[in-house]
Order: sequence, then structure tokens, then C-alpha cells
Amino acid sequence: MDLCIALSMRLSIRPLIHPLPFKGRSTFATDAKTGASAGTPLDGHTGQVWSIAYSSDGRRIVSGSRDCTIRVWDTETGASVGDPFKGHTGWVLSVAYSPDGQHIISGSSDHTIRIWDAKTGASAGNPLEGHTDQVWSIAYSPDGRCIVSGSRDRTIRVWNAESGASVGDPLKGHTGWVVSVAYSPDGQYIISGSSDNTIRIWDAETGVSAGTPLDGHTDQVQSVAYSPDGRCIVSGSSDRTIRIWDAKTGASVGDPLKGHTSWVQSVAYSPDGRGIISGSFDRTIRIWDSKVSTGVGRLREWHTYQVQSIDYSSDVQHPVSCNPMHADLFAKPDKDGWVRGSEGGLLYWVPHDCRAGLHSPALLTIPLTSHRRSVSLDFDDFAFGTSWTQMFKNAPS
Repeated sequence: MDLCIALSMRLSIRPLIHPLPFKGRSTFATDAKTGASAGTPLDGHTGQVWSIAYSSDGRRIVSGSRDCTIRVWDTETGASVGDPFKGHTGWVLSVAYSPDGQHIISGSSDHTIRIWDAKTGASAGNPLEGHTDQVWSIAYSPDGRCIVSGSRDRTIRVWNAESGASVGDPLKGHTGWVVSVAYSPDGQYIISGSSDNTIRIWDAETGVSAGTPLDGHTDQVQSVAYSPDGRCIVSGSSDRTIRIWDAKTGASVGDPLKGHTSWVQSVAYSPDGRGIISGSFDRTIRIWDSKVSTGVGRLREWHTYQVQSIDYSSDVQHPVSCNPMHADLFAKPDKDGWVRGSEGGLLYWVPHDCRAGLHSPALLTIPLTSHRRSVSLDFDDFAFGTSWTQMFKNAPS
């Protein structure tokens, strides 16, 4: 007999860039040549893992989570190093190491950025305040003197990494959320990817937009990165493609890279510039030949959650990924309105008037043609097994 689950749900409409935050708490390191897992998953977070990054020497991994903490991991043993870093009052959406490995920065849904001592976990100074909405992406300049951040408030900010002071005025131009930011290898430029489907290049010193927006994606740009030599830019989008751009002219290089069957959420170049790695909501990671723009295999095919973030270690051997959501919760309802798990069991029922707007990969997205509004589920009154009958007894008349 199938286990039926009844949900008493409070529904709210909210903007959506990333899919709904169901739990997924593990980080994986992978051998780039064989695709085999390098050790066991790094378990410790009690909430969804949003972002990961390697230290410059490849000896440490930092992760940021929905549990509002940051953790550091030993790449050789997989053990957690020290206690979690605590201080944010919202989800930790983005993390990065300083070039010298002495500090870690984090961006949060609490609208702030924090700088941490990488060894002690102590907060270095006060939070960096200025954004008026969630901080989606952060990055250090190559010389470690500046920090750049992108926010849901549609602006980009540059900060002095030592003092925490804001440098100049916010960079404005995007008409959608700024989801991803990165410095060029020489530190002269900043790139940004946005929910307005475009990529912009900015002069890092003046904050002036350099040229016209890079336009070609047909949906939100979720991730951007420079090639190690600074000549190219790679972008991943909700349109399921990856694009390569000439960083000087802004022209698209070759055809879009196609193969993922869902949103491309994260992209990165290998340190030698020969490969591009991409992570997707289709639960796979792919590696591409950056010169001929062809896929050279799927690195991982057994993630049980959508891949949210990826990063390459300095030795090119071990990409690391995190995966935030369980795929069963993103299935389509059947003709009777039931959403079933991978083994056919009943998970929950969707009212008839809500079914038309539901689709994969973002199950609860309304309307069908937009990823910007969604129905979120409140599981506070979740009932399962035999206890679901109590919902009828306790329901208000």
C-alpha cells in the first residue's frame, strides 16, 4: 500500500531565481579525469548548501549554507576544520577565499557581506552594509584589495577588503537581479550576470559599463566566469545553454554549448583554461573542451539533487559541487493531481486550479512562461504516515 502524505500548506507568491529551497546538505569532491567521487560527501551542514569554493592552495574548501553558517573542510581528509562560522542572520548564499588564503568572505540573504579570519573563524570587523536586498554573489579582486558583490537589489558594489568601506557608487545598469559577479584575471574589469538575461562588463576602477551588454541568452544568466588568460568569458543560463564570449569585443564565440536538460546554474574554467565545467539542475556536471566547444563527458550523473555550485581546485584534479534539492519534489503531478516519488509512492496532491502552471524543473513556477514568481510551501504543518488524519480533526470549522 502506498504511503499517502497530506499537506496543510500556506502558499505565498515570491520571486524566484533559484528553485525552491528544499534540503540538500552535502558537498562532493570529484576526480576530474575519471568522474569518480574523491572520498565521501562532506556532511555537517544542517541546511541546504548554496555555495562552495577552494582555497588558492587547494587544501581547503569553504561552504555556505541555508543553516546560516560557513564551514571549512580539509580536502585531503574531508574532515570539518574547526567550528562553523556564525554571524549571519540569513542564508549564506555565496562564499570565497581571499587570494592569499587568509580570509573568507560571505554574502547573505540578510543583505550583508562578512569577512572572516580563515584560520580562527573570527569575524574581521563589522559586516559590510549597503545592499538593500539579498547578496547573491561575491568575489575578491586578484590582488585581494577589493571585494565585489552582486545583489537582488539590481546593483553591484565594490568594497575595500581591508577597511570594509564602500568604494565609489553602486554600479547600476542591470534591470534584473545581479546573480553572479567576477573579476578579470588582471583585475581591470568586473563581469556580472543577471536575471535580465544579459552580461555586463564594467571598468573596475571607474565603475563605467564597458561597451554594450552581452546579449544572446534567452533566459536568466545564472553564472559568469573569466578564462584564466582573460580573453574569454563563459556564462551559464536558465535557457539550458552555456555561451563563450570574446572578453574584448563582447562577441559570442561559436555556438552555444548544449547538452544539459535543465538550467545551467554554475560554470567555471579549469585553471589551465582548456576545460569548462558546468553544473545543472538536471543533476549532472559536464566538462567541455573550451577550444572546440564540445562536451568531453558528463563528470557526474548520480547526484540526487540539482547541482547548485561548482568550483575547480588549483591542481585541476578535483572539482567540488553542492546540490540543494531532492528531485522527487520537482516531479509533475499526474492526471489525478498527485505528485509521486521516484518509486511511485504518493508524495502530495495539487489542487486542480493550480496544476496548469506547474512544470519541471521548477515545479511550483507560475506562470508557465516565467521563472520569476513561484508558490512556496510552508511545511510547518506537515503530516505523514497515519498522523495525517489529525489534520481533519484539528482543522478549523
